[in-house]
Amino acid sequence: MKLTYDQENFYLDNKKITILSGAIHYFRVVPEYWEDRLKKLKACGFNTVETYMPWNLHEEVENEYNFSGMLDIERFLKIAKELGLYAIVRPGPYICAEWEFGGFPAWLLKDSDMKLRCHYAPYEEKVRKYFHEVMTRLRPHLLENGGNIIMMQVENEYGSYGNDKDYLRAIEQMYHDEQMNVCLFTSDGDDDSMLNGGTLPHLLKIVNFGSNSERNFNNLLKVQPDAPLMCGEFWNGWFDHWGEEHHVREADDTAKEFDAILNRNGSINFYMFHGGTNFNFYNGANYYDDYAPTVTSYDYHCLLNENGDRTKKYYACQDVIRQHGFEIPELDCIDQPKKTYGKITLDKAVPLFKCLEQLSQKVSLPYVLPMEKLDQNFGYILYRTHLTGPYQPRELNIHGLHDRATVYLDGKYVGVVERNQPHEKIMIGVEKGQTIQLDIFVENMGRVNYGPELYDRKGITKAVCLGLQELHHWEMYPLPMKELTSITYKDGQCYHEPAFYQGTFEIDECQDTFIYLDHFNKGHVYINGFNLGRYWKKGPQRSLYIPAPLLKQGLNKIEIFEIHQCDDLSVELKDTPDLG
Repeated sequence: MKLTYDQENFYLDNKKITILSGAIHYFRVVPEYWEDRLKKLKACGFNTVETYMPWNLHEEVENEYNFSGMLDIERFLKIAKELGLYAIVRPGPYICAEWEFGGFPAWLLKDSDMKLRCHYAPYEEKVRKYFHEVMTRLRPHLLENGGNIIMMQVENEYGSYGNDKDYLRAIEQMYHDEQMNVCLFTSDGDDDSMLNGGTLPHLLKIVNFGSNSERNFNNLLKVQPDAPLMCGEFWNGWFDHWGEEHHVREADDTAKEFDAILNRNGSINFYMFHGGTNFNFYNGANYYDDYAPTVTSYDYHCLLNENGDRTKKYYACQDVIRQHGFEIPELDCIDQPKKTYGKITLDKAVPLFKCLEQLSQKVSLPYVLPMEKLDQNFGYILYRTHLTGPYQPRELNIHGLHDRATVYLDGKYVGVVERNQPHEKIMIGVEKGQTIQLDIFVENMGRVNYGPELYDRKGITKAVCLGLQELHHWEMYPLPMKELTSITYKDGQCYHEPAFYQGTFEIDECQDTFIYLDHFNKGHVYINGFNLGRYWKKGPQRSLYIPAPLLKQGLNKIEIFEIHQCDDLSVELKDTPDLG
């Protein structure tokens, strides 16, 4: 059995089907909650789940593959199948998704000559090797092999980026080489350049939009009059960048557009049905006029909120499905209980500069290098040099800063420099006979996931100068901060420099909760060793989601890395989130 179609309809086993799909990214949800989220998708009246696959997690280190735990897509697909859900899988290699580097692994950027998303043999060979690992695992889950995958995508919204048909043909051929007998499709925006550049004549084309379905579908029909209509990404909400307001879309507006799509006999994939969370350092960034990193929450203001609760939008869309005569199954669904655990004191702390050697292996070179050249994917990097006078005062210029630097002279904070943002001049002078230590601590705030700035190497990508004079002889400390077990903490106090803080708390039962860091400025948080993601006082997000499976009965540990300073050694765990 395979998904087929004629001019107006999709068919499974010669029976007409309207694809009612919702996006849930397994890698943004703890595995213990996969069944809950998928069951709510089914209970809303949907018949299909759609997911991307992030290359940068499945192959974080080149030639080392991970399909376990939170990355066990086969288990995710099996749960969906047991619930009677079909699946649409989009393995990339590029996924966008407001995800770090659009899903590409950072090690691709170690090669200065690397060309992405085009017919460039060294790049395509790496895609081919990754795809072989992916397809070997997905092939048993194709519908014709007894699984539930009915559709797979060739690349992803390629017309928004390029027009290399040889590249698209190469990606399609990889599917055929791996014997993936499945309905292949491309998805793009509705304008002529996107639909012309992003697809191949013989492939099914679907269109992505959040409104104006009449216009979008009519434009699709101009290039594909002989296939059914489908919205591949129905943007029923939106994502947030740091410093923006939280995005909201009313339930009635979403339901009205959904109804219009079904009235055109259209199939649909909600992007998102459940957004989840950009745990760890996995948020992406946009770059239009300025660099704009995405926040930790991927709530997306969609049908299930970040912690999996059904929203007004869920019930409004369920009503639309019911009104169009589709079955609404009766399933026992619950929204997870939430709990306030109260204030927690952080009674241990240590400054970053006191534990550099425990966390990092120093690299000494005459020049600076970006993270990728040092085999570093995520986190932070410290650049250190020493200046012996005399130097008359000159402005510090960090050329190719990606993304945010805090600067210290002899351990004292002197300022912040942010990528492509105005900042106060940092002037440095050194008296004759004096030697000073210059530290530049750089945060990778998320690689660009969309647009021409995709080649987004991190750290300092060019040079550091005083005035026009380039500074040399650097010590570089890569700080990916995958885990903090090597740190030796001391008694807690508030530091006015980058520092780690630790506290513990005991609980009798594990329930979802939200951590508030009102006394902190910028950094990231671990719960029992799991990196929850970033916080930043500028908002809009004020709390981080802690799923209950990350907690344990008895003693729990919180660790915070704060870049600037805190004014109180406490955090608070509440039963409600604040996304702004």
